[in-house]
Amino acid sequence: MSNYRFASFESAGEVHYGAVTDEGMISLQAEFPQWPTLQSVIEAGALDQLASAVSGKQVTHTEFTYQIPLQRPGKIICVGVNFPDRNAEYKDGQEAPPNMSLFIRFPGSFTGHNTSLIRPPESEKLDYEGEIAIVIGKGGRRISQDNAYDHIAAITLCNEGTIRDWVRHAKFNVTQGKNWDNSGAIGPWLVPFNDAAQLDDVRLCTRVNGELRQEDRTSRMMFPIRRQIEYISTFTTLEPGDIIITGTPTGAGARFDPPKFLVPGDVIEVEAEGIGTLVNTVEDEA
Repeated sequence: MSNYRFASFESAGEVHYGAVTDEGMISLQAEFPQWPTLQSVIEAGALDQLASAVSGKQVTHTEFTYQIPLQRPGKIICVGVNFPDRNAEYKDGQEAPPNMSLFIRFPGSFTGHNTSLIRPPESEKLDYEGEIAIVIGKGGRRISQDNAYDHIAAITLCNEGTIRDWVRHAKFNVTQGKNWDNSGAIGPWLVPFNDAAQLDDVRLCTRVNGELRQEDRTSRMMFPIRRQIEYISTFTTLEPGDIIITGTPTGAGARFDPPKFLVPGDVIEVEAEGIGTLVNTVEDEA
């Protein structure tokens, strides 16, 4: 697999996918009419074919807007409370649980790189959570940890934005607080996955207006990514294009005293070694 990065983007009202360069985008979908979206490329297991098509091509777009890399993933499964310090934040006296906490997000709750997270009029408690996300490339059920990495096509970043007070609206739920339209972001691009070193011990950090708020390493996850794939695939068949969002370090805004929730004009950067930096601003809903 290559060192290229692949993204979905909009230009002049049309959505494209292609390779990311320092000068702009190289649109590739005209070359692969059988795969109209980046998601269909993933489902076909064809990222390597995209990579082989990039060589010698010129930039096609210098003005564009990033979209979330996969527009309509079948499942977006999020892992909660997955770093030791994050578990301690709950101050409930409980040790790390034997199994991971999971919840689902909808595609429409995410926007792309260099766009704005939207704060709704119903709540001012918009929070950030920087995470690494994996994209499933080979489906399977009851996948072993030994084989788990064989099922990953690519990795990307996520700002798993949350409306905090809506996470506590009922006795048992997080769905409401996690699924406001355009409250989170995924991107900027997909990095093809081909080496365990891309995930096993990677520094992950989040900055708000340049201030470091979150920082940890994937090697400290309570439920490593191999285990996530094993556990999740026990009860549901993972399919190409599914996304697993793997957990955030301590330091989200709600955990400060007083809390540091996001406000319009804030700039949030989620960065991970070998993947890149996902940047978003904040706007109030029009």
